[in-house]
Formats: sequence, structure tokens, C-alpha cells
Amino acid sequence: MILYLGSSSLIKLYVREVDTDIIRGWVKAAEIVATCRIAYTEVVSALDVRLKKGDLSNSEHDLIVKQFAEDWQNIAKIDFDDREAGNLVREYGLTRFGALHLSAAKLILKEYRKHRVELETTHKRRFDVDLFFFSADERLSRAAAAEGLKVPGLEVIAKNIGR
Repeated sequence: MILYLGSSSLIKLYVREVDTDIIRGWVKAAEIVATCRIAYTEVVSALDVRLKKGDLSNSEHDLIVKQFAEDWQNIAKIDFDDREAGNLVREYGLTRFGALHLSAAKLILKEYRKHRVELETTHKRRFDVDLFFFSADERLSRAAAAEGLKVPGLEVIAKNIGR
């Protein structure tokens, strides 16, 4: 299984929030954890905001940033298609970074499908790998589902924001 984590979900691995345990469980089960290459900057920036707001102490912040930097080496970093991201902004009203994440996840799926055909032709058997997309952003999650990605927990997201 490939698990795509948006920045909001990556942060949950380091700062206890709603769904932290769920995300950690999915990460343990995943063969590959992937995200867009912009996520490193997004996560570090979000952690700095929490430090400035007083949600994290200096020592907590430094420890989390250090751990994230170490873990980053084991995360598949995916590029994005800038034109498609622009189209996703227009179609779904996504934020610029949300659109970049969705574009990156779609690139994984596109590449996998291309290589799966080659593998199945060569090895004469099916190769199925699931790609799951996690984001705490409901609009982004709904857009990902509309684009054909597997998005677990949409009902949980809606419940947590009172819909």
C-alpha cells in the first residue's frame, strides 16, 4: 500500500491531534509513505507557527523538527504538475498547496498505472497496489475522492467539523 500524506496529516505524526493514532497506524501498515516535495517546508513552517503561539516549547519544537528531518529521508518525495494543479484550484476551489498535493498524488497513480501494465505484460500476473490519500482538509479530501483516489475517513472528517 502507498500512503500519501498531505502536510496536515504529516504534522499529526509529531503533534498529538485528532486522528494522530489513526495516521500512525496507517503509516506502520504502509509499504511506502509519500508526499509532495513542498511538504517539508509546509510542516516546518506550521511547527514554527505553533512555537510562536506557545503550543510548543523550544525544546519540543527542536526535537520534533529534528525527528521530522530524520523521517523525511524515508518518505517518497513526489513532484507535481503545475498546470494540473492550477486546473485543480479552479475546479475544486483548492488552496494552492492543496492543489499541489493532489497533483502529486495523481502523478503517483499515473506512474503506477503506466508501470503496472508493463509489469503485468512481462510477468503475466496482476500487480495491484492501493494508494490512499490522507488530508485533514475536507475540501481537498473530497477533491481527491472525486479524482479517483481512495480517501479513508471522509465521514470522520465531516463528523469532526460538525457536518
